[in-house]
Parts: sequence; C-alpha cells; structure tokens
Amino acid sequence: MLKIRLRRMGAKKAPFYRIVVAESKYARDGRFVEEIGTYNPLVDPAEVKIDLEKADDWMKKGAQPTDKVKSLIAKARG
Repeated sequence: MLKIRLRRMGAKKAPFYRIVVAESKYARDGRFVEEIGTYNPLVDPAEVKIDLEKADDWMKKGAQPTDKVKSLIAKARG
C-alpha cells in the first residue's frame, strides 16, 4: 500500500523533511516513488511547500497520507 509520509533529512537536532510517496513496507528514509513537497519545522512559522496537484493525484490513485501529512496538506491549502 502506498503512503504519503515524511522522510527525515538534515543534520542531528536540525530536522528537515521531504514529503514523499512510498510503499508502506519501505524504511522511513528508504526508497520512495516520488517527492511531492518539503516541510521545515525549524523556521517560525513552519515552512510547508507541497505540490497539491500531485498530492491529490496520488490520493485518487489510493495513496494514504499519514496524520501529520494530512494536517500539512490542510495547512498548505490555506
């Protein structure tokens, strides 16, 4: 099953996340199908950039967003 989830990047104690579509059995920072956005929680306010067209397209194909990504998509929509 495909999931839309966060992939952790960045240095120790300085996280930066990419929002990716990945198979649920793959490791958190492992293989992924497509990158659809970024999330930087260190700036104030948190910076969220998501390609909403790609996210909607993947959800129509059956990809399930995690709870955090679902809230980030809602925040990106305004």
